[in-house]
Amino acid sequence: MTTISEADAANELMRLAKAIAYHNRRYHAEDAPEISDAEYDALVRRNAELEAAFPHLIRPDSPSRQVGHEVAASPLAKVTHEVRMMSLDNAFADEDVADFVARVRRFLALPEDAEVAMTAEDKIDGLSCSLRYEHGRLVRAATRGDGQVGEDVTANVATIADIPQTLRGNVPDVFEVRGEVYMAKADFVALNAAQEARGDKVFANPRNAAAGSLRQKDPSVTASRPLRFFAHGWGAASAVPGATQREVMAAIAAWGVPVSPLLVRCDSVEQMLAHYRSIEHQRADLPYDIDGVVYKVDRLDWQERLGFVAKAPRWGIAHKFPAERAETTLEAIDIQVGRTGKLTPVGRLKPVSVGGVVVSNVTLHNRDEIARLGLRVGDRVVLQRAGDVIPQVVENLTRETPREAYSFPDHCPECGSEAVAEEGEVDVRCTGGLICPAQRVERLKHFVSRAALDIEGLGERSIIEFFELGWLESPADVFRLRRRRSELVGREGWKDKSVDNLLTAIEAKRSPDAARLLFGLGIRHVGAVTARDLLKRFTTLERLREVAEAAQGGDPEAQADLTGIDGIGPAVAEALGDFFHEPHNVAVWEDLLSEVTPPHYVVETKDSAVAGKTVVFTGALETMSRDEAKAQAERLGAKAAGSVSAKTDLVVAGPGAGSKLKKAQELGIEVIDEAAWAEIVRAAG
Repeated sequence: MTTISEADAANELMRLAKAIAYHNRRYHAEDAPEISDAEYDALVRRNAELEAAFPHLIRPDSPSRQVGHEVAASPLAKVTHEVRMMSLDNAFADEDVADFVARVRRFLALPEDAEVAMTAEDKIDGLSCSLRYEHGRLVRAATRGDGQVGEDVTANVATIADIPQTLRGNVPDVFEVRGEVYMAKADFVALNAAQEARGDKVFANPRNAAAGSLRQKDPSVTASRPLRFFAHGWGAASAVPGATQREVMAAIAAWGVPVSPLLVRCDSVEQMLAHYRSIEHQRADLPYDIDGVVYKVDRLDWQERLGFVAKAPRWGIAHKFPAERAETTLEAIDIQVGRTGKLTPVGRLKPVSVGGVVVSNVTLHNRDEIARLGLRVGDRVVLQRAGDVIPQVVENLTRETPREAYSFPDHCPECGSEAVAEEGEVDVRCTGGLICPAQRVERLKHFVSRAALDIEGLGERSIIEFFELGWLESPADVFRLRRRRSELVGREGWKDKSVDNLLTAIEAKRSPDAARLLFGLGIRHVGAVTARDLLKRFTTLERLREVAEAAQGGDPEAQADLTGIDGIGPAVAEALGDFFHEPHNVAVWEDLLSEVTPPHYVVETKDSAVAGKTVVFTGALETMSRDEAKAQAERLGAKAAGSVSAKTDLVVAGPGAGSKLKKAQELGIEVIDEAAWAEIVRAAG
């Protein structure tokens, strides 16, 4: 670990705690992970490194003390586990496994040559579940939740064929079987095909599909999904049928509960790693997804002595697999045009399975990435997929093979307009703007989206349908849909009530917020915050156009008027000038304003301790973006400035604050931290 000060370590631990808690919630509580397992593991490793170096800085909310995530708001009842459901620490290298066995020996005071037997089994990528049997009958099933409290899924589990309602043979009075509910790869593919055919949401991967299927309010939905189960341990038990991990797992299997066929006993680190390599080799051909191998001390009396750390047992560890790779052939490079005109190259591949997913398309990102890899049609490439990350090309195996180089297009494949990259940017963009058909649909989707006009009932499917019918070609056409009422009623999915609801929602936007309207036009570099900043300065769209056109024509006063707005730089001024310089954009603009009448822009503010003051934010903000902080200041009646001067009243400084903080201190300006700012916001209501 690189040298780091105690103050920086404390700040980083705070950021890691928040980030890991957020991603835990997305994964465990919402079944909607945003980052790959590898990226998540990297965050956890960094947290562990810092805590090892600065043990006195370990936080009460440290990820090392947490398991899973608290149960989110759900119609399912909560269940408190009699025995906590723990997670496992991770190993990523062979050395980590050897260190784990050495730690077990040291803890138990065993000689270095003492045999430490372990069980090793594949780590199923599913949803943890605890099955409570009383006198051999299933009485309750619960998800892990945060380890202490999970969700009652008894009725749903009853629909899973793998899970017996009654155990066979001589069973303890109370025994909780713990394992993973999962979905086989083939079943996942079939489920997604059926979802897509019905127009329903498809699942990102088998783990998400299993989690979403198990946590249904209606058990009949779970019953319609092909869920399976593997046991890997146990919780509360009135008696344990064996003296070793392997013996108990054999008993569970004998009772009729599925156990991994790859579970074996290993007598040495060498055997453990050999089994890991064997499972890794079989991984792509297994009928279910796995993400590593789990090792557990075999002797239960040793497990009891070893006990637990904050969230994991000392007697077990998960040896994670590295990012999966596969080879295939690049058969074509297609160009897709997005809402902003960005030309994105997409590689069409000979289909190959990577991480349990059959991949036939892969983004090539941009022109520079193609050049970096030396990609050409016909090349043999290596793909990598880690967790839920979109596969990417990481290596070109045939770049030295003589073949014609790929020529990135300099004209838009959709409308033929020139395609160029702005100075300092790698992305190539179509200059056709609103005349480009590829951009039109995406821009129309953006125009009616929640962040822009927010027209309820006019979703992606409807936009595409109306565009293909020739009813929607520009934003103004949205407000002419009322003329199509008789044609729309009776089309599939459209009845009198749904049509009237849509038209009512559209009519409600005839006097839209000017900043939302400006943002909805999708002008390059003009995001929601920038649109608001522009309208605060110029109050009307007409005035904004006048200044932008004058600035584009070289008027220095107009240029200064634009770039003098805090947060508005030359790129925004140039983008606005370019937009109004194109006749077809002006035509769209004027056509839209013939249908809507946005009122003068008024910034609503609250009475607050900073009303009328100038505030500067500096350093790293931990709980919000810089744009959000500025928006908060504006709502409180303050001006958010970008630099510190004698006119500055307050500086909000986060970690890493530099020259601005120093200047504020030299000028005697009040400085507060982010927590104090949050209190000002809270007090203002």
